[in-house]
Amino acid sequence: MDTVTKLAAQRAVVVFSTSSCPMSHTVIRLFIEFGVNPTVYELDKDPRGREIERALSKLLGRTPAVPAVFIGGKLVGSIESVFTLHMSGSLIPMLKNAGAIWV
Repeated sequence: MDTVTKLAAQRAVVVFSTSSCPMSHTVIRLFIEFGVNPTVYELDKDPRGREIERALSKLLGRTPAVPAVFIGGKLVGSIESVFTLHMSGSLIPMLKNAGAIWV
């Protein structure tokens, strides 16, 4: 759990993903279209991947644990949570507050 917390706090937007997850790819593309440069940890390519995925499953209360999105070091959730924030108009202000975008 400490590893997840430390990694999530290092950048404004962090996405835990796997290289073959289409939902992870979609949420990453959304951030890129907003001008955000998310830090992406592909768990299937990380030696600590299984450990991180177990910790994320506990945090999210579900499996699979990806995508798992953190903004400003705080867990936002999965793609559903990100799109809910976007549709409500809350995502852009959250990204600004985290220093991920300046517009």
